[in-house]
Amino acid sequence: MAQEAELSAAARGAPPRPVTVAQDAVTAADELRSAISALRRAGTGREQVAALSQTIRAYETGLASLRGGLRKAALREAEIAADLEARRDRLSRLLGAMMTMQSSPAPLTLLHPDGPEAAVRAGMILSDVTPALQDEASMLSRDLEEVAQIRALQEGAVELLSSGLTAAQEARTALSQAMQDRTDLPRRFLEDPEELQALLTSADTLEAFTLGIVGMEQDIGPPMEDFAGAQGSLPLPVLGTVLRGAGQADAAGIRRPGLLIATRPAALVTTPWPATIRYRGPLLDYGNVMILEPAEGYLLVLAGLGTVYGSTGDVLEAGAPVGLMGGAEPGGQEFLAAAQEGGGADRTETLYIELRQGKKPVDPAAWFTETKED
Repeated sequence: MAQEAELSAAARGAPPRPVTVAQDAVTAADELRSAISALRRAGTGREQVAALSQTIRAYETGLASLRGGLRKAALREAEIAADLEARRDRLSRLLGAMMTMQSSPAPLTLLHPDGPEAAVRAGMILSDVTPALQDEASMLSRDLEEVAQIRALQEGAVELLSSGLTAAQEARTALSQAMQDRTDLPRRFLEDPEELQALLTSADTLEAFTLGIVGMEQDIGPPMEDFAGAQGSLPLPVLGTVLRGAGQADAAGIRRPGLLIATRPAALVTTPWPATIRYRGPLLDYGNVMILEPAEGYLLVLAGLGTVYGSTGDVLEAGAPVGLMGGAEPGGQEFLAAAQEGGGADRTETLYIELRQGKKPVDPAAWFTETKED
């Protein structure tokens, strides 16, 4: 009876198998591979800036998907390893019981020390347990196959990411050149007004600089679209996650009226709404700053960029590139390690977003669709 009990207990104790996540990561890798191919084709058509912007953003989205897939795959691998370790004793007892029964001579297996009735009962138990044992063996096989798939994905991801890094660098260089060569943008100012240069010299805070721009004269009006009616529908200017919301204190206890977004290095920054560039360039200790006017009475401030595009007075369509974040993209091994670590380890740059209506700041989160903190 001890052998039958071992078999029955082992089969009953087999845990349900979690849903696989390896295939999700494989799908994300395929999407990134397609985005990389698109990067290599972009920049040859008439709409070069739009094509490059779209493919760079698709590449960044693919990277984010792959990062999430690799993270889940690493967690799944650890889960399988822990499950196998937890089942080690049970599987060992099961294997020992099966080996003992297999080594017993066939006639003796049919006998039972408690008599024929017990022998029949033992046979019925073995008959019931066999399908469960097969299920356990199948589950073990699938788990091991999934681990092998995860490890193959991780190995292939390094080469894929290296290829993508090269393509993305080339696309960003082409975009920067295309923005420099672009001459078809409508302009509000023929050159930077003298007041702007004076304001740049005198302002000692971002708020003072922005308030000064509010009071500057304008050649023509801002875009006519209903910006106020777009609340809750705009994409974030950059792919990332919110570190701090408006009014939340940072580590030094300082509270600012805007959003702080964590991004990957060299991430593309775009205008979420048609807008006029009121200022672009370095400002105090904010790095490069882009101040956009999306509608009369509103200013959208983007601070912390590594590179900025365009000139003061340019009128941009929604989704137009305004710059790139700073920093250097990590190589394949570094990206893989950061993805497995999780917690935003690969989002090393920050973009500060502030929105002003008249002279007062308003919470930008009300305008954007993806402002959950991560």
